[in-house]
Amino acid sequence: MKKLNAPLSLILLSILLSACNGKQPAPAMPPTPPTAGYDDPHRPQFHFSPATGWMNDPNGMVFYEGEYHLFYQFYPDSTVWGPMHWAHAVSKDMVRWEHLPVALYPDSLGYIFSGSAVVDWNNTSGFAKDGKPPLVAIYTYHDMAGEKAGRKNYQSQAIAYSNDRGRSWTKYAGNPVIPNTHNLPDIRDPKVIWHEDSKQWVMALAVRDHLQIWGSKDLKTWEHLSDFGKEQGTHKGVWECPDLFPMSVEGTSKWVLLQNINPGGPTGGSGTQYFVGHFDGKNFTLDPDFAPSVRNEKAVWLDHGSDNYAGVTWSDIPKSDGRRLFLGWMSNWNYATVVPTKLWRSAMTLPRSLELKQTPAGYRVFSLPAKELETLRAQTFNLEKTALEGSLDLTDKLGFSPTLSEIELEVELPENASGEFGIEVSNSKNERYRVGYDASKKAFFSDREQAGDASFSKKFRTGIHYAPRFVEGKTLRLQLFLDAASVELFGDNGAVVMTDIFFPQEDFNRLKIFSEGGKVQINKGSFYKLRSIWR
Repeated sequence: MKKLNAPLSLILLSILLSACNGKQPAPAMPPTPPTAGYDDPHRPQFHFSPATGWMNDPNGMVFYEGEYHLFYQFYPDSTVWGPMHWAHAVSKDMVRWEHLPVALYPDSLGYIFSGSAVVDWNNTSGFAKDGKPPLVAIYTYHDMAGEKAGRKNYQSQAIAYSNDRGRSWTKYAGNPVIPNTHNLPDIRDPKVIWHEDSKQWVMALAVRDHLQIWGSKDLKTWEHLSDFGKEQGTHKGVWECPDLFPMSVEGTSKWVLLQNINPGGPTGGSGTQYFVGHFDGKNFTLDPDFAPSVRNEKAVWLDHGSDNYAGVTWSDIPKSDGRRLFLGWMSNWNYATVVPTKLWRSAMTLPRSLELKQTPAGYRVFSLPAKELETLRAQTFNLEKTALEGSLDLTDKLGFSPTLSEIELEVELPENASGEFGIEVSNSKNERYRVGYDASKKAFFSDREQAGDASFSKKFRTGIHYAPRFVEGKTLRLQLFLDAASVELFGDNGAVVMTDIFFPQEDFNRLKIFSEGGKVQINKGSFYKLRSIWR
């Protein structure tokens, strides 16, 4: 959860002067109808974005009574970062969203920074009402006045609860539940789970250059259990937005720790590293079969593009589903506040299902697009088995624009392959975006160098982005989602993921497949036109 300085509005001042506990102010409805402005330039059509205002980290992601809840860092008065609120949306499928009123407002204890939410099924907190379990949100307070005054204890952890399916929230009268008594800066973004073996709530809490783990029986009183990370991973920036959860691999139980960091990501700016290990209810330790990446880096990255940050997973997904479902903020702190959108800023990634697998490189987290996204498919073009050397223009054969599309390709690489294979989309402004696989580098690539406007930031164009391939074999699989101003590549069935945004002057309306430096065999090719979620 990045912080920047911003002036307070008159409305916010009145809120900050009100009591910090108890019921929230009367919730304001979204400032515009839910679909107003969803046809403006660069607006994502199948990714979640706010109707207006600034958005960053996803927060409080929890599933309850058939609804996926998405809270998120929000500033309604501007399209740049300001006093943080928790805005709120719900969905039945993680694809189509309903905007709800703002859930948590800043108050006299500070801005409402990132955090998580859980269903307190056993009413350990005592907040239940009418026999139904409460939803409990756990978040960071950020005291901007304290930070400006030079104090280090400007962040603390707090809770709020809801008895009406998340539609209204009451802040706990005993906040903060974890006061900053150790005078630590940058202690934030609590992610809480129930740990059945130790019969306690467990909190992963980012503390500048490492992780703290806390435990509680009731979500109100917390004990510091252990620390992790001072000697592990990369420390080129501040650790933020952690997520600690169990996963199964080949019938064995492991634990995965997602740890966002800014700066220090694989392409500069923001990024998400992760670790695989064991958790005993107190300590998280690395598994000996988890090792740094094949390039001998200190970190293993969940996404090798520039624009997937602060991502965490949903709490309380039913056991009958069994998936570990993830969502990230589709931007980068290197340029997030200056991208060329006016009514709104930022979007979320597509929802993804995470899977843990054993690979030659060690344990690795694979990311697959959530199966619910298949409901967006509106029109299909299938490419027959094709030997390709050079390029193949499919623009006229598709029957629809590549903007708002999903593409699946399976390709056989030749022996001793050394060239590039991929997809290029372009428009009449001579702008183009290229994505694919570079056999000479043994890496997937995403090339937005000529994909549109980059004048807003010198840090936006940083060269072609590469992601090393660690899955062996000649068969290459690419799954690609192209929205109005973004791409998400899932390579080798989710072994490698790259997320990048771009800002063309007009939609990309031409598409070709290319093979440069050798002949490849395209075994399968499916192209899908995708519907907008806002129309």
